[in-house]
Amino acid sequence: MTDLSVLDATAQAELVRSDDASAAELVDAAIARIEKLNGDLNAVIHPLYERARTAVRNGLPEGPFTGVPIVVKDLDGTLAGAPYHAGNKALKAANHIATTTSYLFEKLERAGFVIVGKTNTPEFGLMPTAEPQAYGPTHNPWNLAHSSGGSSGGSAAAVASGMVPVGHAGDGGGSIRIPASMCGLFGLKPTRGRVSLGPAEHEAWAGLVVRHVVTRSVRDSAGILDALQGYSTGDWYTAPPPARAYTDEIGAQPGQLRIGVRTTAPLGLASVDPGCIAAVDETARLLESLGHTVVEAAPDTLDDGALLETFTTVMLSSVRADLTDVEAVIGRPVTSDDMEPSTWSSYQAAAGIDAGTYVRTLTRMQAWARRTIAWWLDDGFDLLLTPTLAEPPPELGDLTDPETGGSRLLPFVLFTAPFNVTGQPAMSVPLASSVSGLPVGVQLAGAPFREDLLLRVAAQLEQERPWGDRRPPVHA
Repeated sequence: MTDLSVLDATAQAELVRSDDASAAELVDAAIARIEKLNGDLNAVIHPLYERARTAVRNGLPEGPFTGVPIVVKDLDGTLAGAPYHAGNKALKAANHIATTTSYLFEKLERAGFVIVGKTNTPEFGLMPTAEPQAYGPTHNPWNLAHSSGGSSGGSAAAVASGMVPVGHAGDGGGSIRIPASMCGLFGLKPTRGRVSLGPAEHEAWAGLVVRHVVTRSVRDSAGILDALQGYSTGDWYTAPPPARAYTDEIGAQPGQLRIGVRTTAPLGLASVDPGCIAAVDETARLLESLGHTVVEAAPDTLDDGALLETFTTVMLSSVRADLTDVEAVIGRPVTSDDMEPSTWSSYQAAAGIDAGTYVRTLTRMQAWARRTIAWWLDDGFDLLLTPTLAEPPPELGDLTDPETGGSRLLPFVLFTAPFNVTGQPAMSVPLASSVSGLPVGVQLAGAPFREDLLLRVAAQLEQERPWGDRRPPVHA
């Protein structure tokens, strides 16, 4: 049989449709790859092998990805009958099992995907690295001493290493794009409201959080967004439907675009590694060679302190709400023993945020977003090009060192978080490597609802600078 570890989800689905492989063969092969590699990577923390094999035996839905194995993150959605611990030691100690399935996971299974396991994540998704005390660190398959990113680091390591072709991910401040950059994958954060968060949530982190996947290919991301996008029962709001299927954007010409570029970190709060700047500069030259106009320009609001202040207030308040949910599960008030020290600090800090402050913060955040989006809609830009991260993947332990007081986190969120606030679509494209051979992504952000344009440009870049044949040292 073809080496399944190197095929994307679209190619694996075609094997099943053409009877060149069965769903059972695909699933069993993925399980074997997980068992082979997971001791080194610690990407999959809840194997769901029997559930997966039972689903295949019972007959899978006819969909675009029938029989293709997938992993889902132990956060950003629940799967009935499976553990849900969100990287938290109290939920792990309680052996908490979810009783409902998120609409997102239902849609993945209706598309034919077979869920083979749940992946590691930082506690409540609060870190840009998957190193929870509850489950230990996930290692980057490009270098085991380095982070695979967060909060979707387990999914990214599983996909990059060839365990599975695609992994579910969520993004509240960069958690799709950060691990995609660190693991050499494609990661598209959709527009706010594009993918339903129901039935348990109408929004998460006041709308900062969106959900999708990390993939090896642009076409997989497009096809899965087709399966996930759209209104679900009870959604408070939803993004307008696309003019046509996202898969139709692959190979479509984007036209001559006006693209702004910025390589300095927002608010000047981090130095940008020369390798990350070089990746942007090279991408800018590539885009110009493709007929696009690239100029040094970006929204002035990226240097407005309201960005960080409002994001932090919403994040802290959301942490406190998450821990209220934990209290309901464990049947008692939480204590510092139930979470990591940094989470406990956030929980305590949130106690000083009253309801009036929170509501006023949302108003300030929305005003900042309106001013920022005007750069696309009023100033006539199609895309903004930046580094995804200000540094290459850090060593494990670097971002969780209590001596740094969280300051080390900033280089890994400053470029990504603004587009969680605005709700715009943004993507990390794996076009470069550091001097030590670690992946380096570049970010492109589009106007609201323009995933179609991002996918056209991503496919254009993928054709010009293919990344599908790159393999990390730890690979199936």
